[in-house]
Amino acid sequence: MQSTMQTLRQLNLSQYVVYIGFLLIFLFFAITLGGDGFLTQRNLTNIVLQTAPITIMSIGLVFVLAAGEIDLSFGSIVAVAALGSAVVLGDYPLFVGVLAGLGIGLAIGFFNGVLVAYLRLPSFLVTLATMGLFAGVARTMTDLRSVPVLNENFVNMFGSGSLFGVPSLVLWTIGAVALGHFVFRETKFGAHVLATGDNARAAQVTGIKVPHVRLLVMMICGGLAGLAGLLYAGRLQAARYTLGESDLMTVIAAVIIGGTALKGGKGTIIGALVGSLMMGMLNNGLILMGLSVSDQMIVRGVIILIAVAISLRDVNN
Repeated sequence: MQSTMQTLRQLNLSQYVVYIGFLLIFLFFAITLGGDGFLTQRNLTNIVLQTAPITIMSIGLVFVLAAGEIDLSFGSIVAVAALGSAVVLGDYPLFVGVLAGLGIGLAIGFFNGVLVAYLRLPSFLVTLATMGLFAGVARTMTDLRSVPVLNENFVNMFGSGSLFGVPSLVLWTIGAVALGHFVFRETKFGAHVLATGDNARAAQVTGIKVPHVRLLVMMICGGLAGLAGLLYAGRLQAARYTLGESDLMTVIAAVIIGGTALKGGKGTIIGALVGSLMMGMLNNGLILMGLSVSDQMIVRGVIILIAVAISLRDVNN
């Protein structure tokens, strides 16, 4: 009995929290709302489609947090990238509009990265400032007006289209998760990210270019936020300054619950995917239950607090 208890203490249960939580939430809504539309194929498909941009942003945040940094600006990047792409598509071909959206995300990520990596400013303060800065830019770009996306090829590629019966949003999610997981777990860069987040000084001594790693993770986060902006614009067939505005809490919750440590040195792309789907399922279920927006925010806030507590406990142990 004593040996069994010792084994349970040594077992890192926090890495399974996201999977257990996903299963429990699914069972809860399946039992309470199964007859009210939750278990329908259409509703479950909508959950996956709606969480595609969240999953994309979560992948970028995993890289940043694993490197020991933080990025709060990705929601604002989503809006600016979507608006920039929509405006460009009005006068230029498809590939130019796509490059505009992705380029805006990468450029803002580069800007954040330079300030963090080479000027050594705290990433929390830098991205808090740029979050407000680019939120203001998004509001002034089109005078608070929505910009319709009329390019059918763009809409098919990033929104309502499909390939061999698989929705394009699902394909983007699968591709981003597969590539992110490979880079994070199977490449030297992924190892450098984890080493930087675990102990930046020790990583520097071993020859890892820590500033370069920090710059790249901020650019990855910015670029993926730009891609999320394209997915939003394609699915909604319009771009608006409010895109990504309410995603900060959801993405952070998905990543932390998924098993990425706030203090760096640990992260998982697959966990972020499951965390994202869990948050999407939670939002969907709460709406079907008739909860108000404020009540939904309270529930998400409680979940983030629990996730942070588990993450810090895991690090301290």
